[in-house]
Amino acid sequence: MRVPLFDLTRQYNKIREQVLSEIDKTIAKGRVILGENVRLLEREMSEFIGVKHAIGVANGSDALYIALKSLKIENGDAVITTAYSFFATASCITRNGGIPVFSDIDLETYNIDLYQVENILNTHPLKKRIRAIIPVHLFGQTVNLEKLEEFREKYGVKILEDCAQSIGSTWRYADGTLKKSGAVGDAAIFSFFPTKNLGAYGDAGMIITNQDEIADFCKVCRVHGSKQKYIHDFVGINSRLDEIQAAILRVKMRYLAQYQSSRIQVAKSYQDEFKKFANSIIDDPSSKSVTVQWDNVSLVLPKVSTDASHVFHQYVVRFDNFSRFQRDALRDFLSARGVGTSVYYPQGLHQQRCFAEFVPNDLRLLNTEKAAEQTLGLPIFPEIRREEISYVVEMIHEGLKEMKP
Repeated sequence: MRVPLFDLTRQYNKIREQVLSEIDKTIAKGRVILGENVRLLEREMSEFIGVKHAIGVANGSDALYIALKSLKIENGDAVITTAYSFFATASCITRNGGIPVFSDIDLETYNIDLYQVENILNTHPLKKRIRAIIPVHLFGQTVNLEKLEEFREKYGVKILEDCAQSIGSTWRYADGTLKKSGAVGDAAIFSFFPTKNLGAYGDAGMIITNQDEIADFCKVCRVHGSKQKYIHDFVGINSRLDEIQAAILRVKMRYLAQYQSSRIQVAKSYQDEFKKFANSIIDDPSSKSVTVQWDNVSLVLPKVSTDASHVFHQYVVRFDNFSRFQRDALRDFLSARGVGTSVYYPQGLHQQRCFAEFVPNDLRLLNTEKAAEQTLGLPIFPEIRREEISYVVEMIHEGLKEMKP
């Protein structure tokens, strides 16, 4: 059996006629740049998240760059972000002339450690130059939105939410209020890369905000800083959401709740299958944390924070007592048996050579480094079948038995 890490074709086969129909209508109308579909998708996204404005752009990386620029980050300003994320989360800081200040993660959720963030705000040598925080709702689980709002009020920092992996995830406040990721930042961004929970058939991204000034800036920045054609207020970039991709995304928006529900069920199926092979199980219902023990291997399954929801963009497990070599050997074993996997991420951002000038030589972010060595992303997409999940887990079990000393 072969189980791909992700399969775009199964979903496409179900909605093919709708997608092709909308593409045909779009081209037939003759408006393929910033047309009706982009405007409608922007409105639908703003209503879905519960904010005033949405601005479509070419991709998630551009969305981060433009959104951070809209917060008026200038040369020498410091921005706190997680060390465990995709490259663009940090590169948007340096591209805007800022200085990234990397925080470690909570090893159970892989999200930025907000206790360490507050410590940075209070004690870091650059604390007086810190202007913003970029939290990432990693793998589909929401960071504590209530705490982020507290930081903004207490320290006067801007919040740019990176929701590239978390569309539709939520956080429950102490008073019972439920807010979606992206709803509380001064700005927030989404990626519609094909593998995302809401994915285009190419690159696409979006910025959302409640602030008119930020929205106006982003709309102009995406078209070379030009509010009036050929008249430029500042040097922007060319980053327009493609009209055809917007049409495709509007089709997929109709099924987003179904896709999310399927991913959550896939995660539950993985957990059930892993438990079948376990010698022992450490199951903490209060924290929704599960660790399965196979002989001398502790496998930590994804934890969902008590007040967070998780939309499982990725299903990432951690082999608690593994070295990088062992993890990679298991990955090779799985690949040879047709199981697709990925490592998110093999290095912390603080370990990337291109950011070396911003990182103290003695900086160690132990949870980030452990996650980089011990985690493995398993196949997940809404259409994956239960027998495929069973096969993946069975092959992991077989691989661990083979690796046993």
